[in-house]
Amino acid sequence: MRFRHPDGSTVHLAYCTNVHPAETLDGVLAQLRDHCEPVRKRLGRDRLGIGLWLARDAAHALVTDPAALRGLRAELDRRGLEVVTLNGFPYEGFGAEEVKYRVYKPDWADPERLDHTTSLARLLAGLLPDDVTDGTISTLPLAWRTAYDETRADKARAALVTLAERLDALRELTGRSIRIGLEPEPGCVVETTHDAIAPLTAIAHERIGVCVDTCHLATSFEDPDTALDALAAARVPVVKSQLSAALHAEHPADPAVREALAAFAEPRFLHQTRTTTPSGGRQGTDDLDEALADGGPLPA
Repeated sequence: MRFRHPDGSTVHLAYCTNVHPAETLDGVLAQLRDHCEPVRKRLGRDRLGIGLWLARDAAHALVTDPAALRGLRAELDRRGLEVVTLNGFPYEGFGAEEVKYRVYKPDWADPERLDHTTSLARLLAGLLPDDVTDGTISTLPLAWRTAYDETRADKARAALVTLAERLDALRELTGRSIRIGLEPEPGCVVETTHDAIAPLTAIAHERIGVCVDTCHLATSFEDPDTALDALAAARVPVVKSQLSAALHAEHPADPAVREALAAFAEPRFLHQTRTTTPSGGRQGTDDLDEALADGGPLPA
């Protein structure tokens, strides 16, 4: 949906499709029919923005077949949908029975991540509505923190520089400006918005910035005003925001609270868990079941 900001600019709000598994182009088309169009109709809107997730196979099918891309755009128009942003974080298998750490592969040190994101940028340039010239893609925050050494950091930095050059070329070719946002997430190399400042100022390119996810912001106990002010002061652009929710337990020692939290521990996704320490720092686990374990690393 589109809203008019008091400064006169247009704000786009989109419904994210990665909550519905779809690895192929046929699966994406089914999403539009079974979920996105019904949501639009229920809201009573003529047009609904969607944050499209294209898995590797779906993206490959579209980037290698211009007719398929035109068909997807026609289907979007027919169902009253528009795309101004893509979720480029998951690469494939996001609907698998167990995702967990696999969602961070390939990371930005692997050539596959650069190739996939380049394809997504080309596709988004072709999917943007006629009256929209700017699009965004969210992506993983460099890599999961383990096994990430200086050699891999150099490769990731070089890949993002190459991506920025490709995005500049895409702008010259199509007139469409596509920007990429690293999405800080607990447990990753870039865990907080503060962690994003150093690598992004080293690149210092207007098309490479941050995607602020409100769940991740909350889980890291970051104050939104402070975080956004720091990014602005460092001239790191916020290219996208994702409005998602984190669970907060005020009294985690309460058995009823722990029982309620345990209902969210499941085998598909990681649920990173954090608490503050008396000194003002953070303690955490990679998953909720670790946090709830008897004698686990987090205080009751």
